[in-house]
Amino acid sequence: MATDARIEFAEFEKIAPEARAALTALSKAVGDSGLDKALTELIKIRASQINGCTFCVQFHLNLARKFGVPQTKLDLVAVWRDAGIFNAREMVALAWTEALTHVTPAGVADEDFAAARKVFDESELVFLTAAVASINAWNRIAMAFRFSPPIPQENASA
Repeated sequence: MATDARIEFAEFEKIAPEARAALTALSKAVGDSGLDKALTELIKIRASQINGCTFCVQFHLNLARKFGVPQTKLDLVAVWRDAGIFNAREMVALAWTEALTHVTPAGVADEDFAAARKVFDESELVFLTAAVASINAWNRIAMAFRFSPPIPQENASA
């Protein structure tokens, strides 16, 4: 599989500033909702891993580090069920993320919704769902054009 970018992120922004603005507005609404930013970065990383989006995985790893997500959690988010280091809220959010990212024609199972609703209030669940929808949209754009992953800050001068 070719890994050369078809269109770089900066070019996408120039061509479709309204699309970027719309997705950015959705992300801002989630950010302004009061959901923990470290939690939302974990779910964005997990959805991006599932979707195989190199750009988004790296982008959200960079942000997660800024928000103080421990490196161990970043290392183990792909195997969160067995890691033993994620709290109940994180685990439910990651399960909800997986349910929405692996959505099938049957939709989201009632059990998945019930589990999420036990931990998140209605507003939190709405914004958590919006965060998952947003990252899945970004994944599809970034993967279609094979955006080059952003260089982590610690490697920027290397």
